[in-house]
Amino acid sequence: MEPSQVIKKLLPAFQQYYTIKENDVTPPFCAEAEFRSHNEQYFLVRSAHIADIDSNEFVYFADPEELTAEKLQELIDTAWKTGLAKVHPHEGHRNSDISLLIFTKSLSEEIAKIIKTTKLYKSYKFSFHGWSHFKLTVCNVSDMCIYSNRHGKDFAKLIKGNLKIY
Repeated sequence: MEPSQVIKKLLPAFQQYYTIKENDVTPPFCAEAEFRSHNEQYFLVRSAHIADIDSNEFVYFADPEELTAEKLQELIDTAWKTGLAKVHPHEGHRNSDISLLIFTKSLSEEIAKIIKTTKLYKSYKFSFHGWSHFKLTVCNVSDMCIYSNRHGKDFAKLIKGNLKIY
């Protein structure tokens, strides 16, 4: 199966909670998904407002034929920079996570090690205005092996469940 076909098959799993964009996406990505959540807390009545809580996630999908170390770093840097540009920290901001899902036909063991050790984090005003984590998940479609960093494990489960990989 081609990487682009796998992405097309996976996108409906995101439709319930994410706003999906397949046209006019940031190059080199083939699709983007965006999740925004706003909650408010009150004490007994609406006028006794306690807090606003905003949580966001920006997901980028890529489908290179072969994943090299240079290509991986380019995708990570572009996703991180583009995602951080969409973050607007304020007092009620909790988190804005940036996620990158890569589907490729081949990658080496060296790349798998880089994926597992990738960690990007940013806090805003010492975390009083929230933080951002980077989630990375890579699927090798030729043998259906999935690699992820610590924060990307949830996407690995989502991919396995939707593509019926056991």
